[in-house]
Amino acid sequence: MRSSTKGRRRAALVVAPLAVVLISTSSAAAQSAPLAGPDSTPEATTPEATTAKKRDQSKLGVKAKRHVHVGSSLVIRGKVAPRGRRWVTIRAGGGKLKSVRARANGRYRLRWRPRGAGVYKVSARVSGNGEAKPARSRSKRVNVYRPAQASYYGPGLYGGATACGGTLQPGTLGVANKTLPCGTKVTLRHGNRSVTVPVIDRGPYVGNREFDLTTATKNKIGFGSTGVVWTTR
Repeated sequence: MRSSTKGRRRAALVVAPLAVVLISTSSAAAQSAPLAGPDSTPEATTPEATTAKKRDQSKLGVKAKRHVHVGSSLVIRGKVAPRGRRWVTIRAGGGKLKSVRARANGRYRLRWRPRGAGVYKVSARVSGNGEAKPARSRSKRVNVYRPAQASYYGPGLYGGATACGGTLQPGTLGVANKTLPCGTKVTLRHGNRSVTVPVIDRGPYVGNREFDLTTATKNKIGFGSTGVVWTTR
């Protein structure tokens, strides 16, 4: 009995150090192994991260009537995405009109009354915030017209030279004006029709008329022989 007990004690003394070594090795391996889980994938490569980047790009639209008379009210409106109460700055003809705040649904609007005739490029810009970057809309062309007395010319003069160096023909598009430089683009409107043509000649020299339309130009907008046209110049 004593011999057997002594043998068991010796075996226990030999096994104990081995157990300590095995436990220490397992603990070190566990500490050095990387943790697995959903957070171990790099965020930039996940589909969710890609979608978030796309949402960060603001989109901004602007709408306005194409034709308006001097003194009339023009509504400029649009929508920004991502939506929210964000500041939108409206510009026309290179100058700032006003900054307005979009509603919660992203829609904005501004009422503008142009004071002078001309061709204006209207655009909008939205400021950035914590969710989206700034953005600028595409330009929208707006023709602002004033009234002017006009007549037309052509028959009996075809084949002759114009003051700006061309030859007048039945199909020539253009206008005569006493002061505008040759080649100046003028947009004319009569009724619901409009046309943009260059200044090609000098005149008219009758009464208070400002423009002489060639036959082809008057036909384009359905103008008669004399009367009022609307012009951007």
